[in-house]
Amino acid sequence: MTRRRPITFLTIAAVPITALAVAGCGGGGGATASSGPAVKSTEHTATVVVANDPNLGNVLVDSQGSTLYLFEKDRGTQSSCTGACAAAWPPLRASGKSVAGNGISASKLGTTPRSDGKPQVTYNGHPLYTFAQDQNPGDANGQGVNAFGALWYAVSPAGAAVTTSSSSSSGGGG
Repeated sequence: MTRRRPITFLTIAAVPITALAVAGCGGGGGATASSGPAVKSTEHTATVVVANDPNLGNVLVDSQGSTLYLFEKDRGTQSSCTGACAAAWPPLRASGKSVAGNGISASKLGTTPRSDGKPQVTYNGHPLYTFAQDQNPGDANGQGVNAFGALWYAVSPAGAAVTTSSSSSSGGGG
């Protein structure tokens, strides 16, 4: 009988410890409350590729096919889009080195630190953003929108603003 008591004690003690360990390892992916649901930031390498938009021509997109934009208010690699702006126009983030996909010049791809110290992907010196109202791959609803003090444009493979209007353009707040 004395042998049984220590085994029972170990079994009883192991159950809460195992439950605590499993809870601590939870796989609950998803954004934290501070990042908000619209943020399409990544916690890994960001890939930038070229896609053909029927209205805009060749534009930069991320690995999910989301159109990438530049903000005319930005100066150099410094982002001028924070707070409510960054909720509507989530910065393209990566914690690792960015990958230049097909049609992208690797020498134009880089990162710049944002006000929170975390990197934002840049192309040809422009910080890159997605648009919260672009719901599907290939959407370009942010094209030509005047919001948060300046215009937003899709980015060409050369790294310039694509100033052609998109027929699906809509307002972006601000």
